[in-house]
Amino acid sequence: MPGQLISLAERRSGVPARTQVYATLRDAIIRAELPPGRKLSENELATWLGVSRTPIREALVRLRDERLVAIVPQLGTFVSYISPQAVSDASFIREALECAAIRQTAVLATEDDIASLEENLRAQERAGERGDFDTFYVLDEDFHRVLCDLSGHATVWAVSQRAKGHLNRIRRLSIPMPTYIGEMIVEHRDVVAAVAEHDPDLAEERLRHHLRMVLREIPQIRSENPDYFEEP
Repeated sequence: MPGQLISLAERRSGVPARTQVYATLRDAIIRAELPPGRKLSENELATWLGVSRTPIREALVRLRDERLVAIVPQLGTFVSYISPQAVSDASFIREALECAAIRQTAVLATEDDIASLEENLRAQERAGERGDFDTFYVLDEDFHRVLCDLSGHATVWAVSQRAKGHLNRIRRLSIPMPTYIGEMIVEHRDVVAAVAEHDPDLAEERLRHHLRMVLREIPQIRSENPDYFEEP
């Protein structure tokens, strides 16, 4: 099995096992460590993560609701293939929520908030220079989370996350593509600049353009990973 067991620190964190298992499996699917089409055994997953089958079963139900796994009667549970329709749906929801949020962020952001975003961008640059795709993905997620949270609407990010599992799979596959990280950082800087100017219209315009960037990579990603996608 891929990845690592849930750490002792995580077990002592007080977070329910089913939540930790769900997050671990979701991340493994998004990173394609559990690739599309993979049959998932509750027993194997329980052994891998060092938990009972109950939190595994609960996590798989949540992942089914997000269309990241398919539970087929008499056959078993499988990692879902990437669905272009699900990617489109997720992109639509993400754009609506994040673009609404950033208008508020552009009004409310303080100098300290801007400084924090700029530090994140410097960390993105360092990760890009190292070719550390996993760290870059985490920093990219954190960047967008902060932009949402600064709006004052704490639930926006959580709702967006639940909806965009298939989109995140595309985002993760796009990161290693030539020039992609550099282009993303430039666009991130443009968004931060608009927020720093406290210009809601410009911030929304730049973020909307940025969020659509990943969609242009789908044809190439699909041509390079045809086995990851649903049949047309």
